Amino acid sequence: MQAYRGVELHFGDAIRSALVSIASHKMRSLLTTIGIVIGVMAVVTMFSSVYALKSVITKNMEGMGWNYSILITNGNPDADIDYQRAAVQAQRRARQMPRQLDLTDYQELKDKLSYKGIYGMTETSSLQRIGNEDNYISLKATENYFFKSKSYDISQGRLFSVVESVQGHPVAIVGYKFAEKYYPGKDILGETLIMGDHRFRVIGILGSDKLNSENGMHFNPWERDRELQAVYVPLQYGANRFTAGRQVPMIYLQAEDEASLAALKTHARQILLSRRNMYPSFQFMDIGSMMLQITAEIDSQMKKWNITLIAIASISLIVGGIGLFSTLLISIQERMTEIGIRKSIGASDSDIFFYFIFEALSLAFVGAVLGIMIAWVILSLIGSALKFPLYLPLPGVLVGMFFSLVIGFISGLYPAIKAAGIDPIKAIYYLD
Repeated sequence: MQAYRGVELHFGDAIRSALVSIASHKMRSLLTTIGIVIGVMAVVTMFSSVYALKSVITKNMEGMGWNYSILITNGNPDADIDYQRAAVQAQRRARQMPRQLDLTDYQELKDKLSYKGIYGMTETSSLQRIGNEDNYISLKATENYFFKSKSYDISQGRLFSVVESVQGHPVAIVGYKFAEKYYPGKDILGETLIMGDHRFRVIGILGSDKLNSENGMHFNPWERDRELQAVYVPLQYGANRFTAGRQVPMIYLQAEDEASLAALKTHARQILLSRRNMYPSFQFMDIGSMMLQITAEIDSQMKKWNITLIAIASISLIVGGIGLFSTLLISIQERMTEIGIRKSIGASDSDIFFYFIFEALSLAFVGAVLGIMIAWVILSLIGSALKFPLYLPLPGVLVGMFFSLVIGFISGLYPAIKAAGIDPIKAIYYLD
């Protein structure tokens, strides 16, 4: 315990001495840290810009509902899977017609699979006479998870209730662009829409597209614009009224994470095959795998850019380290008498060593803090000017701080060793 307290006092005294020395030479300390400040500011700004760009891309992909997603549609079996040979498939085709995906298939998947989200989709169109124009209105039947996965928020009204979804009530949610285009200046919430043979009571209106706002990346704007001009009704209603045989031609599945994506797809295939006597009258579009490949490629490119940009920005940090190294060497001559007195009253070589090392680390730390603060201001100003969300992520702060302390330690190592090895008698009587 006594030894531990001795070490604690030893380091504490070294830190205090370093801070006193920095405070007593304010201008020199400030000039010394300028190089560190510029270097850290450059490293953090570069790292944070790339990191923010990657985060925005990932967030927008998630907002589009593309991550870890599978789309099941009617059609031929997957090209990459050989369930039977061609002859066996021909015999089965002769025995039975392929059964299309329907509401019972969807319900079976919904009940038996483990997933983050699921929704079915069937759609049709209705020719409507609005004003003096004929317009084709897109009618889409789906469930509430569609709006969540696509990041569409309700600006007025509400989503489908459980009863409306299960019983297929004739209610509708419309996109705000539908309301603005066909009913300008009119509040249609609660009104009845007549579309061909269908009559719907409007219970909700979707708000503006957050992903394609001024701060967004404008992913797939054409499709999202079309979706915000559509009318949405419960899936149960659409399957019963839009199609023959209660068909649900598109089923979207979303896994919890990358690790469970393959298992989810396999389980979904097993369920559907068991309901079709092992005949694969459906196909998978593995959107999640495609998105993961794109994300992996983006990550790879971002890492390369990070390495390149940080290497360029680190030049400023190295220059700052050279300035710190020069300042500490010069300060040895200025403090020669101080070093001699410290040694004569009992300071060991290690005390002097740590005194200079902690001064170097303290200067590097102060420079890093100032550099990070300036980087934060710069990123905020650039983000505001470009209307692009730039922020200071923790990894960027840690990278800047780490590089600064490493440069500070390396820069102070030789001056600390040199100062520790000075003869106390010569130091006391040193005259410059």
